[in-house]
Amino acid sequence: MTAPDPYATPAPRAEAGRTDASSSPLLRAAIWVAIGALIAAALVCVVWVLIGGQNGLIGRAFLTILLLAAFAGVALLDAHLAPRRPAWFALASMASWIIALLLGAIMIWMPERYHWIGFTKFIDFLLIVLILQLVLLHVRLYIKAFQRHDTAFTRTVVVITIALVVGLAALLIIPLAFGEWLYFADIYWRIVVAVAILAAVGTALVPLVNVLFAPKKPRAHAAYPVLAAPTAVAPAAGPAAHELLPWPTYVDAVTPLPMLPDGSPDWNAYYTGYPSPGAHVFARLEPATPAELSAPAPAEPAPPQPPTNQPGYEGYPPPPPLPPRP
Repeated sequence: MTAPDPYATPAPRAEAGRTDASSSPLLRAAIWVAIGALIAAALVCVVWVLIGGQNGLIGRAFLTILLLAAFAGVALLDAHLAPRRPAWFALASMASWIIALLLGAIMIWMPERYHWIGFTKFIDFLLIVLILQLVLLHVRLYIKAFQRHDTAFTRTVVVITIALVVGLAALLIIPLAFGEWLYFADIYWRIVVAVAILAAVGTALVPLVNVLFAPKKPRAHAAYPVLAAPTAVAPAAGPAAHELLPWPTYVDAVTPLPMLPDGSPDWNAYYTGYPSPGAHVFARLEPATPAELSAPAPAEPAPPQPPTNQPGYEGYPPPPPLPPRP
């Protein structure tokens, strides 16, 4: 049995209550799905290049290269940040980028109905990415608020609200991606508005329930500064020493307040005139009279001098006697 190396660097511990996302099988599967989606999107784009028309071929090829490079960059970034995130959030983030990659490839190479407008589709794609990221941010903050007060009611509200938010995102993304080929009746937009209202109500319910029923975090109350007792205190050395505050007194500005066992002044005695039980009462400080102030300070006694009247030794004691001889 070998002894542990005392100089070995300890392995980092995962935070309490958080699953390591890098070891999650779902995240590993999502990364492989992202790799497969990248390869599939590249192959589909190559097929469209070979069999498609010549209209805007160079522009589409350039946008495809940008799309694949951007997806590879965000996939690497998500894999790097995965150990710092919950497993479900890392998986959802990777899924959102996969959806953005597939929709981007479809929007680039989808045959145009009237004429191909690259700038308009680029703006629509940016809006799709923005919607997906806002949904991720909403879900993460919403689940944090839900974890403060987990009940059956809030759990039901959270599940319904997240479903409504995801459905609202899908209802907004479909017109941006396929608006050129699909016709959306008036009832479609009415449904979008209704889902948005329900999602907003569900989003507001959980914070309101937390305000009413969630346990409050203890707040640190500011304590009164502990003043020094009215005893003689030697001045601290050095210019950086802090000066003690004067001990509070009664209304007469002479009698000091009693001191509680914790060292703080007995403020209750200031209003009632009687010290609290257990408080230490100090003697009344009498002001000095003018005669005492004008009297000179008593001279300190001189130190005793060694006697100098012993002859032959000049004040020093005589030498000790010799030891006995045999």
